[in-house]
Amino acid sequence: MNLLITGGAGFIGSNLIHRIIDQPAITKLVNLDCLTYAGHIANLDRVATNPKYAFEKVDLRDKAEVLRVVQQHGITHVMHLAAESHVDRSITGPGDFVHTNIIGTFNLLEACRAHWEKQKVESGKRDTRFLHVSTDEVYGSLGDTGLFTETTPYAPNSPYSASKASSDLLVRAYFHTYGLPVVTTNCSNNYGPYQFPEKLIPVIIQNLLARKALPIYGDGMNVRDWLYVTDHADALWTVLNKGRLGETYNIGGHNEWANIHIVKLICDLVDELKPELGGQSQQLMTFVKDRAGHDRRYAIDATKIKDELGWVPAETFETGIRKTVRWYLDNQPWIQSVVSQKN
Repeated sequence: MNLLITGGAGFIGSNLIHRIIDQPAITKLVNLDCLTYAGHIANLDRVATNPKYAFEKVDLRDKAEVLRVVQQHGITHVMHLAAESHVDRSITGPGDFVHTNIIGTFNLLEACRAHWEKQKVESGKRDTRFLHVSTDEVYGSLGDTGLFTETTPYAPNSPYSASKASSDLLVRAYFHTYGLPVVTTNCSNNYGPYQFPEKLIPVIIQNLLARKALPIYGDGMNVRDWLYVTDHADALWTVLNKGRLGETYNIGGHNEWANIHIVKLICDLVDELKPELGGQSQQLMTFVKDRAGHDRRYAIDATKIKDELGWVPAETFETGIRKTVRWYLDNQPWIQSVVSQKN
C-alpha cells in the first residue's frame, strides 16, 4: 500500500498518521498538505524520520501538482481528509471552502482516475481505494429526537456543509460513472490532541487558562455527538480496508452533549487539574449572539459500521475529554507555537 493522506498536518490527519504509520500493510505514507493556518508540520515531528513517511507541500487546488504526487509516489490508496472546516470562517469567507472542498476533491479524483486507469492497463489489475472523509453536517439539523443514518437526505445549512455535501456527491458520481473504488465516511464532531484552538473545546480550555470569558452561542443547548480523534482514526483505517466499495459509513461516538454541559464539564476539570487558577471557572461563562444558520442538534447512528465492520468507539466522552484537557494543559508551548505562526 502506497497511501496518500491529504490534510495530514491538520488535527485529524496528524492523529491518523501517528496511529497507522506502523501498520505492516503500508509501504509508503505520503502526507499532502498545503499548511494553511490549521496545518502545522510540527504535529508530525515524531514520524518525520520514519523511512515510510514523505511530505508534499501541495495545494489541492493545483491540479498538475496533485497529479504529479499521485503518479510520482505510485499511490494505490487515498485517505482524503484535507478540507476547510470551520463553520464560522465559511460564513465570512465561503470562497475558500468552494475552491478547496469541491474543486480540490475534483482534482484529486481526476488524478487518481487517470493514474489508476493507466496502471490497470499496464499491469492488468488494480488494487486501489479512495476513502473520502466527510461530516455529519451535510445532513442538516435534527430535532430533539432521531439520528442521522446513511440514508438521511442531505440538507446542508452552511457554506461549509454545502461544500462538503458537494464533494460527497462528486465522489459518489465517480464511483457510479467511472467505477472509481471509493468509500465515504461521515463523522460526528472530533475532539482531542492537536486541534487548532478555534474550535469549541480548545477555545474554552485556553480561555480558562487566561481567565477570559467563555463564549457560548445562543442558549447553549445546541447538541453534538462527540468522537475522540483516535477512535475516528481507527474507524477510518477499518473502513479503508474493509468497507464495501460505493458505500457510506457514519462514524459517531455515541456521546450526545449540549454545548453548555461541555463547557461546565471542562470548567470542573480545569478547576480540578489546575487549582492554582482559583477555581469557580463556571462564573466565566458568557452567552453571546447565536451563529447564523446554527444547526440545533446532530446525532449519528453508527449501527452500520458496527454491524458490518465491527468498529465501536473505545472512549466515552468523560474519558476522552479528561485526556484532551490534560493534553492541552501539558502542551501549552504547542498552542503558543501554532497560534503565533498563523497570526
